[in-house]
Amino acid sequence: MSKVVKAVAIAGAMTAALAAHTTTAVAAEKEKCYGVSLAGQNDCAAGAGTTCAGTSVVDYQGNAWSLVDADSCATIELPEDRMGSLEPLQRDLP
Repeated sequence: MSKVVKAVAIAGAMTAALAAHTTTAVAAEKEKCYGVSLAGQNDCAAGAGTTCAGTSVVDYQGNAWSLVDADSCATIELPEDRMGSLEPLQRDLP
């Protein structure tokens, strides 16, 4: 194997490792927060029969989550007496 091919292979491996580390660090700074998204704007999970992102049909649907900054779920300002939750909620369901 030539020196150029080895150098390219090593650079590629280092790039992949750095990208994996960066993705893990970003994911660690976010958390799933249920009941905070507007209809059709959830990141995933919106109850039985839904496919995933963008499938909530009710604003602040309790069983649909969005990724939010870590430790901010319960402090997101929502209308009325609603609060975000780290667990699915039994409110505002279609």
